[in-house]
Amino acid sequence: MPSAVVSDLFFQCEHCGTSLVVDRVAAGMALACQSCGADVTVPQAKEDLAIASGVSPSSTERKSELQRHLKENESQRTEITGYINQLTIQLHRWQLRLQTLTERRTELSAELASLSGET
Repeated sequence: MPSAVVSDLFFQCEHCGTSLVVDRVAAGMALACQSCGADVTVPQAKEDLAIASGVSPSSTERKSELQRHLKENESQRTEITGYINQLTIQLHRWQLRLQTLTERRTELSAELASLSGET
């Protein structure tokens, strides 16, 4: 299992329900939710709590947790893909606007040059 997955904590904002992911070292810390901005306390990892209490999670619990992590991961991927698509559309609009302004500058410069040549 990759170390990045092991070091991540997945949880939900208790205010808006947004799925959040942070590094395991942030457990117990307070941070602002990326969605609603409310202060959220990062929970301890279930595995850390189980290890501290001397109880190891069963394979069924681990499988359920991994499936939940996959679902949250896919949800976050979908959200980010949507943001990328929106920004790509915005970038294309700005590129078209820049092209129009460049063409207009060329036209105005040519007209100015022809008027300067007449005087």
